[in-house]
Amino acid sequence: MHPAANSWFVLTVTNTRGERHGYHLESANPHELQMSLTEEADPRLAVISGTVGGFHCRPWAGDQPELEKATNTGLPFSPICGSRVFLRNEVAGSRTNREAVTEFLRDNVWFGESIIGFIKSTFYQDAYLSTGETFSELDAGEVVAALGTADLEKRPVMAAYMGFDLAGVNGGRMEAGSWYAVNDVPDIYASVLQPGMINREILRAKDGASALDGIERRADTYLVAFDLERFEMGYELGTEHPRVDWSPRPRGDGRNWDLVGPDGIDRIDPLARVGMLSPALGGSIAATFTGGFKRHHGAFKFGEFATFNNGHHYGFISNGVVLSKLQPSLGTLFVLMDGTIGMKNWGDTDDPPLHSIRHARQNGFPLLHPDPESGQIVPHSHIRQFGRGNWSGSADAEFRTLRSGACLRTVQGREFLIYGYFSAATPSTLVRVFQAYGCHIAMQLDINSQEHTYMALYAKTEDGTGIEPQHLVQGMKLIDTKLHDGTRIPRFVGFSDNRDFFYLFRKGAE
Repeated sequence: MHPAANSWFVLTVTNTRGERHGYHLESANPHELQMSLTEEADPRLAVISGTVGGFHCRPWAGDQPELEKATNTGLPFSPICGSRVFLRNEVAGSRTNREAVTEFLRDNVWFGESIIGFIKSTFYQDAYLSTGETFSELDAGEVVAALGTADLEKRPVMAAYMGFDLAGVNGGRMEAGSWYAVNDVPDIYASVLQPGMINREILRAKDGASALDGIERRADTYLVAFDLERFEMGYELGTEHPRVDWSPRPRGDGRNWDLVGPDGIDRIDPLARVGMLSPALGGSIAATFTGGFKRHHGAFKFGEFATFNNGHHYGFISNGVVLSKLQPSLGTLFVLMDGTIGMKNWGDTDDPPLHSIRHARQNGFPLLHPDPESGQIVPHSHIRQFGRGNWSGSADAEFRTLRSGACLRTVQGREFLIYGYFSAATPSTLVRVFQAYGCHIAMQLDINSQEHTYMALYAKTEDGTGIEPQHLVQGMKLIDTKLHDGTRIPRFVGFSDNRDFFYLFRKGAE
């Protein structure tokens, strides 16, 4: 689909009756394997590795073709061609046969042999290895010291209700604004505060953001920082969301009624939406969090942005495939082909070229961004405007609700991605918190429930046979599922889900 991404492929097979069928294939190791069809009368699928050698297969051939058997498994990812390739099967998110998926993962992925055994010597080995002179060799305590503390008026000790196991924390007691390393999940750090503790100069700044009310000031806010020198990031569609058809919001001149969707499509067939992590990443996964708004809410209903560009439906790209085009002036979290993770107000003159983008997700206007004239980090000009800013709110149309967001912060030349969970907030609350933590760009993610603001980290189990999730807040554990034998299956990693998500995995994983 995108040669530089080298991840997704569409194989079209025509049977003896002249019927054509498209299959969505995914490479188990896009950094190492090259796939092509051989040039012969009876072609083969060539899967070539620079270190392991070549492999050829005809998964469409025979009395019981491998593609047919892989389709009938009902697995979101079904291995073919010696487990070098996955067939992506369309499944119903959160309603799949979880027992079957779990058995497949147990047998083949989570530190098993048949898939990981083939790729562990090459899979992302030294991929994007950074050799820059940063504090790469510092221990967690030194990184915490480099991160410093948020700009607060006071730093009381708080009783935090995080689900993480944090170094130096007893009974959930954390100093507000300080960073703590997460035990057993290296290079990830957590912090807590209540927005009313922020330095009054930030809270009173005349920069367009609203004053915080009494509830916002007391609402617990949790943040998680990822050292991006240690991680790569990906983005995967949910089985249902975000869709590519029309949001009902744009009307009149804001919608081209001759199109079935804002980009001229209302389906992505033959591409398959699987709503879960590729099994090839099961041994290196570090974190997941929900991606953003459904298509229904992901377009403008009010203001000038509802009247052109078909209402500015929020764009998204996965594995180099533009599924909904990126819209100008919207906050965009993206990953380049070389692994660089960035965030920006899309549409500036320094946008990376489209062909260099591996993943991207938009979620409305940025919360914070550099002013194009002064270069100062400022809130968006529509930060206080519920409708015009399209910030959305609770089911009762209240502006203050549970929200999540993300920002980037640079520390001594090293980049950190910070995820924020805001238990009761308006967009102005997110602005003030991200300002207090020194972020230079920030955007909203999703809102309203712990399902929509879900975030989990993953540590290896003691016996090394699997992974154990740690949830940002305990209520998110209930969104995972349990099998009949009591085994807890993590969302996005162990079963398909209907929502899209970002995932972080370790560089150089073996």
